[in-house]
Amino acid sequence: MSSESLPLLYVAVLFGLLVVAAVVIFQQVFKTRRLDSSLNRLQSKLNKEKGTGLEYYELGSVQLDKRLYSQAIVNLQKAIKAKDIEGPTLAPVYNALGYAYFAQEKFDQAMKNYKEALKLLPDYVTALNNLGHTYERKQIANKALECYDEALRLEPGNATAKRRSEALKNV
Repeated sequence: MSSESLPLLYVAVLFGLLVVAAVVIFQQVFKTRRLDSSLNRLQSKLNKEKGTGLEYYELGSVQLDKRLYSQAIVNLQKAIKAKDIEGPTLAPVYNALGYAYFAQEKFDQAMKNYKEALKLLPDYVTALNNLGHTYERKQIANKALECYDEALRLEPGNATAKRRSEALKNV
């Protein structure tokens, strides 16, 4: 390679990096705008009238994405109290509520909600992984390992359960 083509290669690599950075920034801005739009739409609707459980769940999920955990807890609890969501379809709501408590390091409340999700939907692998992670944070490794092993029994290719289970076995 000649020394004359080196600056051209440098500019091409720099341009490529700038394009990648621009794409990543654009995606993040688009995601943020979409979340803000959903948040505003749902909040304005629910401030005017009583919403459905699904709407409270959607609002709580958006608030989780935006790390508004206290607000998410309130709306997820409203989703649970609503009468239009029941049975196994409530499991993701309890799981999301557990996640909101986990994010605030309220591990006992998180575990209670993950267990409720699993009571409603026993093969809910995401709730098993989340419960296992909570046991890890509480330093109850044997219970965490049980959760991850059950998740792997239900979904043998589950990367999260596999990674966490191996990490616990290597300690």
